[in-house]
Amino acid sequence: MQTRVVDYLVQAVSALGVRHLFGVDGANIEDLYDAIFDAPYDLTGVIAKHEFSAATMADGYARSTGGLGVVAATSGGGAMNLVAGLAESFASRVPVLALVGQPPTAHAGNGAFQDTSGHAGTIDAAKMFGEISRYCARVETAAELPDQLARAVGAARRGGPAVLLLPKEVQQASMGAASPIRLPTKVYRRDEAGLDRLRAALTTARRTGKVVIIAGDQVARDDARGELARLAAVLDAAVGVAPDAKDTYDNHDPGFCGVAGSMGHPELGAAIRSAALCLLVGTPMPITTRTGLDELLTGGTVASIGVTPPYLPAVHATSTDLARTLRELADEFAAGPSTFEQRRATALTPLRVPESTGPGLRYRQLVETIEAALPDGTDVFADAGNTGAAVVHHLRVPRGGRFVVALGMGGMGYAFGAGIGSAFARGAGHRTVVVAGDGAFFMHGMEIHTAIEHELPITFIVLNNNAHAMCVARERLYYRDRYSFNRFQTAHLGAGVDAMFPGLSTCSVRSTAELAAALPHCLQTPGPSFLSIDVDPDEIPPFLPFLTAIEQIQE
Repeated sequence: MQTRVVDYLVQAVSALGVRHLFGVDGANIEDLYDAIFDAPYDLTGVIAKHEFSAATMADGYARSTGGLGVVAATSGGGAMNLVAGLAESFASRVPVLALVGQPPTAHAGNGAFQDTSGHAGTIDAAKMFGEISRYCARVETAAELPDQLARAVGAARRGGPAVLLLPKEVQQASMGAASPIRLPTKVYRRDEAGLDRLRAALTTARRTGKVVIIAGDQVARDDARGELARLAAVLDAAVGVAPDAKDTYDNHDPGFCGVAGSMGHPELGAAIRSAALCLLVGTPMPITTRTGLDELLTGGTVASIGVTPPYLPAVHATSTDLARTLRELADEFAAGPSTFEQRRATALTPLRVPESTGPGLRYRQLVETIEAALPDGTDVFADAGNTGAAVVHHLRVPRGGRFVVALGMGGMGYAFGAGIGSAFARGAGHRTVVVAGDGAFFMHGMEIHTAIEHELPITFIVLNNNAHAMCVARERLYYRDRYSFNRFQTAHLGAGVDAMFPGLSTCSVRSTAELAAALPHCLQTPGPSFLSIDVDPDEIPPFLPFLTAIEQIQE
């Protein structure tokens, strides 16, 4: 059989260990699906309902596997719909390869439908995707594909999306006797001088006091959880986590002192205040992670290790592989005198929020009820807004489970696609739970159809307050509650989903007792399930900027 460009692509991504390719079909990418159908490789083409969700599926797949996610889209609107999803992968340094179909080259600049060649006043897709990718190239001929693909995959592996623009006739072209893809060797880069300074700072801190670690999302990307735990034990360090890195350290460990930043816990601030050194591991400390900690961090000694320097003064050492670097550091410090002390588990203090008197469940009640029902190994994907703030703040991640919240771009609806992508990656042995608000559901919640089609072990939990509730809170706190553009007409999501998908296990709850009774059934259903929880649109979430605004109003 003749090997076409699309056949080569399918063979190459399969050889890279990719088992699922996500996308939405269309005229200028259909040849890729034709190649998947005929391929003898273990590669499944998954059709999403929207390209944004296809991109987030690839993102979630990559985050759970530590490997590469692949998304495909056709030209025009299909390509444009990828932008928000790829922007999240770019901001969060998630390795995703996007294969984007284009109209035939001969039609470029000649009025072609969905022309994004940049000719004759058309949109230039290469420039557009170039702004949100680590590598973007238009593949002009079959002969250049192996080199362009190797460059794209290599760039994605360094952290972020890579995009190949594939004209229709190039996809169909014969590859001839093309060699298999040859990727550049992954280079381990570390800053030896910076590491020497970091070792010296750690040595001094161990002599004079305690060390506190704040772990970030690079720990998850480099699959360095075990190495982080060992280093923390060797240093007898307390450990906090960035909001998007809750699964990087055992939330039930005695050394765990909560989440950093705008959804964080006071125990971490107290630990930093009394520490001799704060060690940042794999986080540049963006505003969501350092809110409420700026004064403590700038007034103390801070060291950092990771691919990106932090946004505050620190002794920084670059490392592109935290698993390797943390292992080496743990080995070095384990050889010295140990200061390890047995500790009891930390009781985390929730942020105090104003009492809510509206209908439905309270955020803390419902999150703690969900947490109590989750077995070890459950993966949790939280969406944006009040829902995400409540889950980040209150939920202790189950041991062995993954936790993801998209804080790179904070796109609503991200968790639906990302949770589905992760469920494909993790397989039947792992339950995935998506927790999102009704606003996010209205944007991209119909991707539950994809989970139903593939009988994925995933539970969708939607907090229904008939509002964009975080925007409602902003209207109340910052605009004197004079109006609201963000309250919805009442919708009964559980009943609607139940009617739309008769075979789907669906529950609607309005009390903590009903939630506790419904969760075991939803979590033990072999395939997907859907749970709608009524909540109060006027409850203020555990979000530090809101609580600070309330204090200022009351003064």
